[in-house]
Amino acid sequence: MYNRSNKTWHTPYFVLFYQRSDRYKVGFVASKKVGNAVHRNRAKRLLRAHFIENIDLLSKGSYVLVAKPALLSESFTEVRKSYLHALKKCSAKIDLH
Repeated sequence: MYNRSNKTWHTPYFVLFYQRSDRYKVGFVASKKVGNAVHRNRAKRLLRAHFIENIDLLSKGSYVLVAKPALLSESFTEVRKSYLHALKKCSAKIDLH
C-alpha cells in the first residue's frame, strides 16, 4: 500500500497514505518510535477516533495513517485541524459545499 498510494501527506502528528478504490479500507500504524505498547495503542485509538468522526467527509479508498510521537502530546482539536487539512490536500475529502 505504501508504494502504490496515489497521495501521501506528512503532518507533525501522522503520515497519511491514500489510494482511490471502490470501498473503504483503513489501517492504523504506530511503530516503536511512538513509545511502549500503551502509547502505541493510544496513538492508534486517537487516529481511529479522527477517522470515525469524519468518515462522512471521506471519499472511498484505502487509507493508512502512521502515527508520529508528537501525536500523543498535542490536543485533540489541533490534531483534528491537521487531519482535515491532510485529507483536503490528498483529495480524499468530499467537498460538501
